[in-house]
Amino acid sequence: MDAPRSPDSRLPPAPLTSSWSGHLGAMLRLGLPLAGVQLAQMSINVTDTVMIGWLGPKPLAAAVLATQAFFLFWMFGSGFAQAVMPVAAHAAGRGDVRGVRRSVRMGLWVILAYGALAMVPLWNLEAILLALGQDAEVAALAGAFTHVLQWSMFPALVIAGLRSYLSVLDRAHIVLGVTLFGALVNALGDYALIFGHFGLPALGMQGAAVASVVTNLAMCAILFAYTALSPQLKPYELYVRFWRPDWPAFFDVLRLGWPISTTIIAEVGLFAAASIMMGWLGAIALAAHGIALQLASIAFMVPLGLSNAATVRVGRAHGAQDWRGLGRAAHTGLALAVAIAVLGALLFFVAPTGLIGLYLDGRDPDAAAVLAIGVPLLAVAAAFQVFDAVQVMAAGLLRGIRDTRVPMLMAVFSYWAVGMPVAYVLGFVFDFGGPGVWAGLASGLFLAALLMTQRFHRRVALGLTAG
Repeated sequence: MDAPRSPDSRLPPAPLTSSWSGHLGAMLRLGLPLAGVQLAQMSINVTDTVMIGWLGPKPLAAAVLATQAFFLFWMFGSGFAQAVMPVAAHAAGRGDVRGVRRSVRMGLWVILAYGALAMVPLWNLEAILLALGQDAEVAALAGAFTHVLQWSMFPALVIAGLRSYLSVLDRAHIVLGVTLFGALVNALGDYALIFGHFGLPALGMQGAAVASVVTNLAMCAILFAYTALSPQLKPYELYVRFWRPDWPAFFDVLRLGWPISTTIIAEVGLFAAASIMMGWLGAIALAAHGIALQLASIAFMVPLGLSNAATVRVGRAHGAQDWRGLGRAAHTGLALAVAIAVLGALLFFVAPTGLIGLYLDGRDPDAAAVLAIGVPLLAVAAAFQVFDAVQVMAAGLLRGIRDTRVPMLMAVFSYWAVGMPVAYVLGFVFDFGGPGVWAGLASGLFLAALLMTQRFHRRVALGLTAG
């Protein structure tokens, strides 16, 4: 176990401002870089999809299946990385350097162990896709692509863990800079290795996989170097005797992390199931759904970043037993999330045709049909922006007070016992089609927002003991 190291095992607790304006500034300083990280990461995925799409429909279909499988496993693992935030934030709020070190170090142990487990199904993706009835050629292409891409899993998970560490210590801007650099490296790598530019071989879709591995390794190396060498982070000695286990901290991260991972997969699965339902309505409806969903996802990145910031701010206040600061941090986060969601909703209401048109070629004979279906979907998306922002912020607040298991049950119930059945009934029993499916999504998000917000306020009333 990590032995106490005195006198720098404790630092003065990070000061928490008590004014509303101070909380607003602190939330924006931490939350906006984290939102930027999410947007930069999304740009990497979009670049891969667009460039592979130039190779033709089968490589694109294979890459979509492979990357969706990869990110499904990565997202589950990222829940353990997110669990580092509340544990480390509590320690930081107490000025406990050793506590921060223990939680981050064992968090990295957990995600590396999980990464090793995830390699097995990823290596056998071709067989899994064939068992699910996918085209044999597409499955073979996806399997070969994943055999390269899957080696991104370890650095990608370490990046997520170090992002939590740096966020707790108010250094999210470092992660943003590294992610923007990674987006540039990935774009250049895709261009060079897919098509054979700059004197490099043309590897086709395999080139995109190689570019992803190189990009993640480069970002991981930069973050590792920064966290190891930064003078401000020296007191934390993150990598000193890294090999030494600390089982209480390991299982603390594991206990908090698996419900977070399950909650993430429950929401991702809801939208994936909605995509399947939209596919039942035809290719035009599915295309409109894909465009509207990507627009909604882009708008969601800002509340998601603010939610991570709220986890840190509330966790530090909880660790410092600053109940007034905790309440103000929570209400500031909720107000910001709602305000930004309302702005996004207004944009969806005011300019749906222009936004959807960005994805369409006006000369395509199907463009008008896609637009006709997409506009009402974006209207529903405008409505659920607020619900989605509130539920992700409430989940972040609950994580800040180390409450993850009951929120997980609330999420699973809201999305799968309510949202999905309502989507099916409205979409296909009452024949509302796409808008009915999306109204079902909205109902699930609304219920999750209501239940999680109520739970957070009950936790406050009961003295903030996690359930």
